[in-house]
Amino acid sequence: MNSCEHPLLAICPLLRRSGMRFVAGRPRTTTRPSCGGDHTGTVSWRDDAAVNREHWTRNNAEYSGPQALAAWKQDRIYWGIWHIPEEELRVLGDVAGKDVVELGCGTAYLCAWLTKRGARPIGVDITPAQLESARACMRETGISFPLIEADAADTRLPAASADLVVSYYGASIWVDPYRWIPEASRLLRGGGRLVFLRSSTLAVLCSPDDPDSTVQEQLQRPQFGMHRFVWEGVEFHLAHGDWIRLLRVNGFEVEDLIELQAPADARTHERYDYVTAEWARRWPAEEIWIARKR
Repeated sequence: MNSCEHPLLAICPLLRRSGMRFVAGRPRTTTRPSCGGDHTGTVSWRDDAAVNREHWTRNNAEYSGPQALAAWKQDRIYWGIWHIPEEELRVLGDVAGKDVVELGCGTAYLCAWLTKRGARPIGVDITPAQLESARACMRETGISFPLIEADAADTRLPAASADLVVSYYGASIWVDPYRWIPEASRLLRGGGRLVFLRSSTLAVLCSPDDPDSTVQEQLQRPQFGMHRFVWEGVEFHLAHGDWIRLLRVNGFEVEDLIELQAPADARTHERYDYVTAEWARRWPAEEIWIARKR
């Protein structure tokens, strides 16, 4: 599909006029705040977004950009750092003909995979370097869909315009869920599905503050009050009870929570080595949430 033909763009003049590139207000730089459980707005989301944009600009140059084309060319959908195939998990189902929005798409390989299966995705991300890597992959592969530079919690896309909203380690960990979950609900039509992949709550609880350490076998932090974490960037993680309450108050019913187990032959990822394959064979390091809008 030509990106200019996407049906959502036909009803969203703002995106047409801006060439499918909405730029949120420029964040101001600031000292990185410490970890905490506050979600009342005492730290500006723009400050966190600036830190994360800087982090992903570096990551794109070092890793995600050079790896993007290989990911785009894959014919199968894989989940997580252990590359568990969609055929095994059956998370997405038939996506042909569905309008999809990916919140925090990065280099947009998931959008590419969905396009191959007949979906009509739009990728939203706040990091220009990541989106440029995605556009380079479009030119190389001929796969095309709209990309929007915007805050994943304020996409400016029309309400009730998507059948499926997905986040694959995008907004699901890099944007405050008290901001992006309401946006996902706003975007979805009634009966639409929300699917997001994130680090497991257990893995976060077992993660030391030292960025060079791996996930431990002992709890490293309290669960009560968990919300905002500053490691290499600013991440957001909630306890399961808080996730369920947040989803329900925004009109969702939780359909499934899939806790991913590393396969028996898995090896620790050469890049994402914060968790070992041995640990992830015993406890879930990643989890996929599936919810449906009422």
